[in-house]
Amino acid sequence: MKTKSPWGKLILSLVAVCLAVPAFAAEPKKVLVVSVTTGFRHSSIPTAERIIAQLGEKSGAYTVVDYARQPEAKVPSKPNKPKMLSADADAKAKTKYEADLKKFETDLANFDEAKAMSAQKDFDSQLKASMAKLSPEKLKTYDGIIFANTTGDLPLPDKQAFFDWIRNGGAFIGMHSATDTFRGHKPLDPYVEMIGGEFRSHGAQAAVEALVQDKDHPSCKHLGDSLKIYDEIYLLNSYNRDSVRELLVLDKEPSTKAPGHFPIAWAKQYGQGKIFYTSLGHREDVWDPEWKDRRNSKEVAEAYQKHILGGIKWALGLEPGSATPQSK
Repeated sequence: MKTKSPWGKLILSLVAVCLAVPAFAAEPKKVLVVSVTTGFRHSSIPTAERIIAQLGEKSGAYTVVDYARQPEAKVPSKPNKPKMLSADADAKAKTKYEADLKKFETDLANFDEAKAMSAQKDFDSQLKASMAKLSPEKLKTYDGIIFANTTGDLPLPDKQAFFDWIRNGGAFIGMHSATDTFRGHKPLDPYVEMIGGEFRSHGAQAAVEALVQDKDHPSCKHLGDSLKIYDEIYLLNSYNRDSVRELLVLDKEPSTKAPGHFPIAWAKQYGQGKIFYTSLGHREDVWDPEWKDRRNSKEVAEAYQKHILGGIKWALGLEPGSATPQSK
């Protein structure tokens, strides 16, 4: 295009500059990480929190805007009396019982019930304040919520509002013991239906080969055919493979090696919201390539990080991938 006008030349120059400069990246998604436990508490939780934040920062995909964490207040426990000896207990067992009984009597005499009740009240107050970050109003400020090794029944401010938030398009990501959360209820807690399964049991930590079921999904496309990993492997109840898109499975029971079908990770649709869950992540060296005391190689931890980052980005709507069950 030719133009004699200086203004025209200026406009063309500005257009050329604008075309040469890449578009600004979208603002990172806002994520809340929940690591509260009312059951077993994993030692890997601080590592999980740190790695999740680092992955968001390095990728630019999301920002951890806040944490709902366990209160630091300690609640003294009332000492438990040792179990009675059996009638055929030997001398060694009797000596140990007498020592345990003496310690119990001393601990009981020193136990301050009023102080324990006050500490419990303080703990409950702090826990309520932490979980208030999942109130209906606060939920509106997040794009996604990550349950990082949560356990037990969490005191959600409004449980139905939490489910409604996901159904209306919120992203939910669960790591490892997120399926050990709100479990064991009859009738089944609606949380279990939302996440897709319920922890039943696990054996000793084991080396397994998790088979990739969807090589195109962002959480798996870097893995090839499988992921060989050493971790604590969950066996599940209330799992329906017809309601999820399977991502990783085992074809052998981790302890007995008996053939079967054992889910490890999956994606699913929940209303308009997306759910990503992986049962891996018990061990620190699964999360962190730089962890000193390790059974897994650094490459395994790096593969796991790509696995969860891909799942998070998919759930947040940042990468394409199917949630349609393979059976449909």
